[in-house]
Amino acid sequence: QVPFVESGGGLAQPGGSLRLSCEVSELTLDYYAVGWFRQAPGKEREGVSCSSTDDTTTYYVDSVKGRFTISRDNAKNTVYLQMNNLQPEGTAIYYCAVANHITPQAMCASPRAFISWGQGTQVTVSS
Repeated sequence: QVPFVESGGGLAQPGGSLRLSCEVSELTLDYYAVGWFRQAPGKEREGVSCSSTDDTTTYYVDSVKGRFTISRDNAKNTVYLQMNNLQPEGTAIYYCAVANHITPQAMCASPRAFISWGQGTQVTVSS
């Protein structure tokens, strides 16, 4: 059973906003770093934003800095990605992942290290 269920994607106009959610099961989120990744058509999966176990350290890929915010609710075992001022290059399937004993930057730099992914949620940015 895949422990991630992503939702919240959809069609947004350039400049619009979406909030993605990722419900995590089979583990206690408190003990893990969390991250969001995306894969655009014809491209490799890339790390978008990752956050340390205690959320004191976060990483954002340069293209989303100042526009995206990662957060979590440990009581709900859910990770969020608030995406503002969306641009067409943000069109992709978005996935979440968890890891431990790793920095957020290293986590986001290593999408190939994860062997279990959810179904993802499609984000399409178009006018």
